[in-house]
Amino acid sequence: MLLKRIVIMLALLPLLYSCKDKTVDPATDSQTNEWILSNMKHWYYWNDKIPANPNNALGPSEYFSSLLYKYDRTSNPNGDRFSWIQESADELTSSLNGNTKTTGLDYRLVIYPSGSTNVVGIVLYTLPGSPAAKAGFKRGDIFTHIDDQKLTTSNYNALLRGDGPLKFTVGTVSDAGVITEGTTQRTAAKLELQEDPIHFDTLYQYGSNKVGYIVYHQFVPGPDSVSGSKAYDQKLDNIFANFKSAGVNSLILDLRYNGGGYVSSATNLASLMGKVTNNDVFYYKEYNATVTPALEKQYGAGFFSEKFQTKSQNIGQSLTNLVIITSRNSASASELLINGLKPFMNVTLVGDVTYGKNVGSITITGKDKGIKWGMQPIVTKSFNSLKQSDYSVGFTPTYSVIEGTKLYPYGSLKDPLLNRAMTVITGSPLARGKAQENTPVYLEIGSSVVNKAGGSNMFFDR
Repeated sequence: MLLKRIVIMLALLPLLYSCKDKTVDPATDSQTNEWILSNMKHWYYWNDKIPANPNNALGPSEYFSSLLYKYDRTSNPNGDRFSWIQESADELTSSLNGNTKTTGLDYRLVIYPSGSTNVVGIVLYTLPGSPAAKAGFKRGDIFTHIDDQKLTTSNYNALLRGDGPLKFTVGTVSDAGVITEGTTQRTAAKLELQEDPIHFDTLYQYGSNKVGYIVYHQFVPGPDSVSGSKAYDQKLDNIFANFKSAGVNSLILDLRYNGGGYVSSATNLASLMGKVTNNDVFYYKEYNATVTPALEKQYGAGFFSEKFQTKSQNIGQSLTNLVIITSRNSASASELLINGLKPFMNVTLVGDVTYGKNVGSITITGKDKGIKWGMQPIVTKSFNSLKQSDYSVGFTPTYSVIEGTKLYPYGSLKDPLLNRAMTVITGSPLARGKAQENTPVYLEIGSSVVNKAGGSNMFFDR
C-alpha cells in the first residue's frame, strides 16, 4: 500500500510484538483482523473512537482502515492522517531503518510544461555507490522518459515502480528553470540498499563566523543489517566533535528531505546542538487512557518524558546562530527536534512550511501468531518542555524560500536555501555564488522521499 506522508515514528522496541523462533500456521484473515482489533483497542491513541462493531469480513487492510479515527480538513482536522498497515512486516521494519529496494535515485516529480499531462523527474540526490550514482546521476539532473516511454500523469507511477533495470532519458534545465528534453540515456538496476542518512557536511568561514553545515536525510541510529547498531548516531557525534574542535559558532542543519524516523536519534542530535543540560526535558509524550496506567506501572512516571543527553561533543553553548533548512517534506522527528529546542534557544527556519506531524507510532508485528502483516498505528502525541504541541499544520519558516527547479550541489552557495541561511548568519548578502531564488516552481505531483521514514513517521525505539 502507499505510505502516507510524513509520520513521526516511535519504535518502542520493548513494546514491539516480535517473532519467536517456532513454526506456526499462517493466520487467516479473520484471525489477523482479531489481532488488529485487539492491539488497536490497547495502543491506538484514539482507541475511544474505534467503531463498536467493525466488519470482520473485510480484508486486513480495509479492516484496519475501518477502525481509524480519520482526518478530515473540515469536519475532523485533529483526526488520524498517519496510521497504516503493511502486508509484509519484514518490509515494514526494513523501510523504517532506511533499507529499501531502489536504484539509489531520489527525485521530485513535476508537471512540465504547466497545464500539460507531461511529467518530469528532478533528481534530489543519489545514494553513494548505488546503481544510479554509478550510471552518472547527480543532484539536479532531469529525466523525462523511462524505458523510452515519455512520463505522463497516467503512466509515471507504473514506470517508476518497475522491477527490472530502468532506462532513463535525461534532459537539461537552464538557470531560468526551462527544461529541455535530451537523448542521453542511463540505466540503473534496483537493489536492496541501506541509506546512510548523513549525506553531506562541511565548514565555512566568513569573518568571525565559523559555520558548520550538515545535510541529514532521516533519523536512523544505524544500518538495518546490524541489530542495535548506533553507527549513524556515532557518525554524527564525530562530525560534531570536529565542529567543536574547529570552533564552530553557527550551525546550519539541512532537514529539507528529512521525513522523520527514530526519536532516539532525534534526542541524540538535539543533545549535540542544544543550549541544554541533561536535566532539561526534550519532549513529553501522551498516550491513551488505557495504556497509560500500564506503562507507568511498568516503567515509572519518567517514561512519559525524555531529557537531553550529556554529550561531550555538544556545541550548543558556543552557538550564536542555529538555522534549520526545511520544506514540506520536513516532518515528524524533524519537527520534534525543532519543537524541543525552541524553549532553550532561538531556532531560525529557512525554506518552506513543514509537514505538521506532532504524533508518533509504534511498530506492531505478530509472527509468533502466524501474522504476516505489520502495522504502524499512531499511539502518542508529543509536547516540548513547555507542553507546547501547536504544529499540527507545520512550522512556518522565519524566511520563506522555495528550492525551485534548478538544483545545485549540496554545499554550493548557489542553492537558494543555503545562501539565505548564510545571509541570516553573516547579516548581509554573500558576495559570491549568487543564488537563483526566482526560478519557476512547477506543480509537484510526487516525490520518492515521502515514502522514507514510513512516509514521514516518528517512532520510538525504547
